[in-house]
Amino acid sequence: MDCAVKIVDGIHWVGANDRETDLFENMWPLPKGVAYNSYLVQGQKTALIDTIKTVSGPPFLLKVRELLGGRKLDYLVVNHVEPDHSGILNVVREVFPGVEILGNKKTAEFLLHLHQVKDGLRVVADGETLDLGGHTLGFHLVPMVHWPETMATFEHEHGVLFSCDAFGAFGALDGGLFDDEIDVDAAEGEMLRYYANIVGRYSVMVQKALQKLAGLPVRIIAPSHGPVWRRDPAKVIERYRRWSHWEAEPGVALCYASMYGNVRKMMEAVAEGLMAGGERRLAVHDVSRAHLSFMLRDAWRYQVVLLGSPAYDTLLHPLMAHLVDLFERKGLKNRLLGVFGSYGWSGGGVRALEEFAGRSGWELIAPPVEARFQPTGEVLEACRALGRAAAARLRAQTGPLTH
Repeated sequence: MDCAVKIVDGIHWVGANDRETDLFENMWPLPKGVAYNSYLVQGQKTALIDTIKTVSGPPFLLKVRELLGGRKLDYLVVNHVEPDHSGILNVVREVFPGVEILGNKKTAEFLLHLHQVKDGLRVVADGETLDLGGHTLGFHLVPMVHWPETMATFEHEHGVLFSCDAFGAFGALDGGLFDDEIDVDAAEGEMLRYYANIVGRYSVMVQKALQKLAGLPVRIIAPSHGPVWRRDPAKVIERYRRWSHWEAEPGVALCYASMYGNVRKMMEAVAEGLMAGGERRLAVHDVSRAHLSFMLRDAWRYQVVLLGSPAYDTLLHPLMAHLVDLFERKGLKNRLLGVFGSYGWSGGGVRALEEFAGRSGWELIAPPVEARFQPTGEVLEACRALGRAAAARLRAQTGPLTH
């Protein structure tokens, strides 16, 4: 993606792929990289919507220069100040002297401290518009999606919503910018992982943002990461509505910790019970090997979450405790929970998971199953029964799975 890509007349993608950063925010894995999306709008006047991180700076600037063809860059719209969107802001100011930065009041505060921007900035109000001549930009504040200064910019003539982090996705752009050019199922999976990892904690604010933007005639969604959604933007908006209300798909996220294989044996029995009960939609994660990022995504996706852990130092296994803490930190709600685990000289693991159920308001679908040291045949059968109970709850709500 070294070339600019036309979105509609007068609007081009000029972003960059990052295939070198391993961890987004130095935390979330990027096995397929990430894209930093920036957009150039050209009417009688010109506006750049956000910049990129420091990587790929020269190719980015070259794309902008080539499109401008010697014209002046009049405006730089800052939808979001986070460094992956504003990383080369001062470089853009040097290359395009006289460019006026547009942002809201909170944007101005953040830019002063992050980039020492003291002049050349105009504060725009919520709902204010800017006529570029052929393209009219409207500015809509959507605070806490997912920073306080976040806003979206709407181009009225073609219905393009520059949505910032909303509707974004992990993953570099592999030769295709638009949703109708790529494997959309894979893109939606990375979109959900992005939502759960980055935006999910602020789901109530997402709900408010969706209500606020509902009156706009959106035909294309152009986020700051991932593909541009032009085939069916309403479907993408519906995804965000469901995720922000913690609505789930039928299925099970099964996450377990096991030091010596005993809880793993119990997990296998639980999975057998799920299959025997007719449930095929199952994502299994060993917390010692899988990254929290993917476990959080699957817990956000599926209606049932099954957690298994041994006791450790009379408490919950540390890595399982980290996962449970993340569920609480991100505010995941409305899940059905099953609990199993083991202990040796002292308990604590299963009890901690029960306490988590009480704090979170998640409903326990069956009594917890606990083994002392190794699971007996009776305990393993109880684990199978737990799996069958989870499958029955899903079947009761959704009907039998058909192929």
